[in-house]
Amino acid sequence: MSNTVRQVAQRYVDDKKFCGIEWQIEKSGQIKTSGACGYARTAQKQEIPPQAIYRIYSMTKPIVSVLTIMLIERGELHLYDTVADFDPRFKDMTVLFPNGLQEQAKTLITVEQLLTHQAGFSYDFLLGCPIAAYYRAHEISADGHRDLDEMMAVLSELPLAFHPGDDWRYSVATDVLAHVLERATNRRIDDLLKSYIFDPLAMQETSFCLNDSQLSRLMTLYGSETLHGLPPLRPSQHVLKEQDPHQSYPTQSPSFRRGGLGLYSTLSDYSHFVRMLLNGKSQEGEVLLSSTSLKMMHGNRIPVHNLPLRIGDTPLLGYGWNLSGRVMINTSLALSPQARVNEFGWAGAASTFFWVDPDQQITGVIMTQFIGSNYLLADDMRTAFYADL
Repeated sequence: MSNTVRQVAQRYVDDKKFCGIEWQIEKSGQIKTSGACGYARTAQKQEIPPQAIYRIYSMTKPIVSVLTIMLIERGELHLYDTVADFDPRFKDMTVLFPNGLQEQAKTLITVEQLLTHQAGFSYDFLLGCPIAAYYRAHEISADGHRDLDEMMAVLSELPLAFHPGDDWRYSVATDVLAHVLERATNRRIDDLLKSYIFDPLAMQETSFCLNDSQLSRLMTLYGSETLHGLPPLRPSQHVLKEQDPHQSYPTQSPSFRRGGLGLYSTLSDYSHFVRMLLNGKSQEGEVLLSSTSLKMMHGNRIPVHNLPLRIGDTPLLGYGWNLSGRVMINTSLALSPQARVNEFGWAGAASTFFWVDPDQQITGVIMTQFIGSNYLLADDMRTAFYADL
């Protein structure tokens, strides 16, 4: 293929929009384009090291979601199980409406609702959400040194944004899901991920805690100071300003683990995971997920009356949500020319991105480190790839 994808990435680096960018795009398991441009650290013109390590933020979610489906296949839990089945602290949740009215939740939260963000939870950076201020006050996402179980103790005392099943809201639901998996199996989420996904897929650089030898390969984070403060009404300035998210995203804390964020990974490691989503198998042919479970996982589960999905003011036009992330269901509403029906995937807060196009057997992973970007890097790189194809 031509170098169009590289040209797009290089332009973003030359324009000082991003420090360093890596990518790998495959078709039918064969690499079509891959590469790196820019730096690990701009000021020092430090080269991107081999096997550079990235904070993947919400690209942790699909991995934990896939683990959940694997455990469901093995009979460890069910989609219809409730959170209260595993943690009674979530038995008596309340709902706080925008008008200040508060009432008892009509139903218990299910595992399916956690997977699809229909549980009623929220995030502290969502503008206009009545419970976001509670999340900020209690540092639900900001305190990465709080144990996962302690986080759940606080969260279970806070109100929901709507009755479970009534709406869709991007949220800490996947953190709750990780907690449920720990309770269902009596094993830590990091141990489960290693056993069921990381070891079978040879994802040796993916974890919640870096060892000393990995620190030199950790990419510098740029952009906004935090995701967890009061969200701005106007987009912040896009500046390559170094950030240190150690408070919310610890580097070497052995107790740090979440479901919705927290993993560190590399381009090659995450590409192993994304490639598996095409057929449920490792490169060696080991079956991690059955074809039946993959088919069940991929379908949209959000009713029409709750579309379009929104994260704050940003609509995900044309997309529904399946058991692992977004899924394109209506290209006539899509804003990107590369939109394909059935394409699915997700992104991370630091501008990491992946997608799977099952109909054309295409997978792609884009890695960089910028919080709060005003530029659609992934859209432009995808568009360039499909144009070349």
